[in-house]
Amino acid sequence: MIKARYIPVVVALVMSIYMVSIMTFIITWVNTGLTEGLAQRWWRAFYIAWPVAFLLILLGGPRITRAVQRLKKPE
Repeated sequence: MIKARYIPVVVALVMSIYMVSIMTFIITWVNTGLTEGLAQRWWRAFYIAWPVAFLLILLGGPRITRAVQRLKKPE
């Protein structure tokens, strides 16, 4: 089991891998077509984008969550 203090890091890790995998594949496919070398082009896009996404989610996630929670209506 994962200790509670590591949950935000694990969530950021999984969420960034999930989102970057799909987004970079779709964008690479749309921009270059379903041609030979797609996997290599996708991998390059993935390994460039993933660290950025991971840090943005890890650092920005808690702030964004707090900001959105302030928008909810009072009970």
